[in-house]
Amino acid sequence: MTAVIIEPDARQKLAILGGEAADEVADAPASNSISEGIAHATGFLYDAKRAGGGTTRLFKVLQTNACRFACRYCFTSCAIRRKRTSFKPDELATTFISLSRRRLAEGLFLSSGIVPDADTTMEKMLGTVERLRLREGYTGYIHLKLIPGASYDMIERAVELADRVSLNLEAPSQERLSLLAPDKEFRESMWRRLVWAWQAIERRRAVGLPCARSITTQFVVGAAGESDRELMATIARARHEIGLGRSYFSAFHPIERSPFSELPAEDPMRAARLYQAEFLLRDYGFSAAELPFDTAGLLPRDVTPKQAWAERNLHEPVEVNRAPRAALLRVPGIGPKSADKLIAARRETRLRDIAQLKALGVTIGWAAPYVLLDGRHPARQLALW
Repeated sequence: MTAVIIEPDARQKLAILGGEAADEVADAPASNSISEGIAHATGFLYDAKRAGGGTTRLFKVLQTNACRFACRYCFTSCAIRRKRTSFKPDELATTFISLSRRRLAEGLFLSSGIVPDADTTMEKMLGTVERLRLREGYTGYIHLKLIPGASYDMIERAVELADRVSLNLEAPSQERLSLLAPDKEFRESMWRRLVWAWQAIERRRAVGLPCARSITTQFVVGAAGESDRELMATIARARHEIGLGRSYFSAFHPIERSPFSELPAEDPMRAARLYQAEFLLRDYGFSAAELPFDTAGLLPRDVTPKQAWAERNLHEPVEVNRAPRAALLRVPGIGPKSADKLIAARRETRLRDIAQLKALGVTIGWAAPYVLLDGRHPARQLALW
């Protein structure tokens, strides 16, 4: 096992601030800790999936776990008595560089509690990142959380320095947020900061300046009575208004001594279905209104949202040799990659055999009831398998 060499005082802080960063979702679904020898001993190194495949080992940490807000679901809430500590910018930058040079960490995921105010917190976080970029010459991946209520200059600087920025909306509306975090304000201190970030990204892109590649957010699911319909409507709006790239979902789990400690944990399958629904909005051309909600505004748990939509709406089978890409993407078992492979393959040959679809990455068990192969329904051929 490779040793992690960190100064004693920083190691003590890391045990607290690294471990408490675990609730910040870095992957969908939440990424697992890496090798037992390092991750289980330290709790601050995690593998996150890359969009194009593979993983990136992230150093996930808080600048501080002190916070002036009394969010009812959160481990940093000022309403919970616990040991508080903070990293100074130089101290945290040095700790990360030590891990990076030993090839133990390939990127930084930096979040923070908020104390005494938004700009002071954001200034310390930016100080850490500036030391990495400007003093250490670090050019690798940095994901920087934006602080609700931070000033425009702070948001703009974060966009300039980070590869990805995010701000946790936590809930789909002010009504729901007030139940989770009575001290937070949705429209001005949170949504507007994401608008500022998107405007700064667009402005810098337009003149060829470096900037964050994307904006993400996270929602706490199951503690405020929100419906899946509410969440997806907010995400659809955010994609249109603030260029939201990804949404992450943290299924609520009660934290000891928190005001919500007696609430039941949310079913992780609900978060999984929300991820699948978000993929439909982002990668498959669905609108929020098309998603298969029940009368309570919830997605089904027993099948994927795409399967549920197809059962309700895909009454005529899709001819895979002629259908446009948008139609193929509506078929369960056909994703963006397999649709592109299918379109490329049919330029060279007629697709007549279900084995051809399987070779192209189609999930046959899901797709078979909804497609035609050169006019024939592949379900007739399933006996061969």
